[in-house]
Amino acid sequence: MNTTISNSTISASIKHAGAELFSLKSNQNKEYIWEGNPDFWGKHSPVLFPIVGTLKNNTYTIEGKEYQLPRHGFARDMEFQLIHKTENSATFSLESTTETLTKYPFEFELQLIYTLKEASLHIGYKVINKSGKKLPFSIGAHPAIALPKNFENYAFEFEKKEVLKYHLLENDLISNKTKVLETTNNIVTLNYKLFENDALIFKTLESKSLSILENSKPYIKVAFEDFPSLGLWTKDQAPFICVEPWLGYSDTAENSGDLFEKEGILVLDNNQTFQSKFSITIL
Repeated sequence: MNTTISNSTISASIKHAGAELFSLKSNQNKEYIWEGNPDFWGKHSPVLFPIVGTLKNNTYTIEGKEYQLPRHGFARDMEFQLIHKTENSATFSLESTTETLTKYPFEFELQLIYTLKEASLHIGYKVINKSGKKLPFSIGAHPAIALPKNFENYAFEFEKKEVLKYHLLENDLISNKTKVLETTNNIVTLNYKLFENDALIFKTLESKSLSILENSKPYIKVAFEDFPSLGLWTKDQAPFICVEPWLGYSDTAENSGDLFEKEGILVLDNNQTFQSKFSITIL
């Protein structure tokens, strides 16, 4: 099933499977979200929960007991329930099940709240701890922005002038190797060589928004004030770019395996609620 919301400027369509955004269109019917062609990447904008990135050996421990979780967790592969809908907003809910408890021994509710405001789509996350104990988690976004022209016609424009130090991945884990993304007036022209070693992982950024330029003109903006970390990723020759606000990231090779000790993990007290949001604006 799918749900569509709209206003006079834009419309958004969301799959109930994974509560995944798969379309964001202007009122001229121009599409801004990647089509999900599996020849490159069969997703559009998955939610990353209860982890972001990859665990060492895809394994973690809680109180000495081992559990397995796939890259980016399980929420993106589960069916969400539509629990609230208006013309320009929709809220989806996923609650823990006997299946999730075998992978992640915590009772929770995860909500995704999509709201349109003028030319912006706001995507909110709500994590509710129903487990009766502290709940460790990470959460992140993975929207793929469609790039219909040649890849090199596009550029990133960072909100602030800063040293853009990113970490390299080794075997899907965060390494200690870093590089600096060189900019000219906060702008980086896209080329596939930037991503030849997989995603660029920024643990911290001063910028809280990133614009994509098309032929030097504003195309789309992703704002992520609530998210300290960011991933940037595409696949070779793919006509999209992922701008991924994160709270958390992959393990390092030195991780102990204890989820509560994982770098970047969030911990939510019993009966507490966590909220964050980011936005995608058509420029």
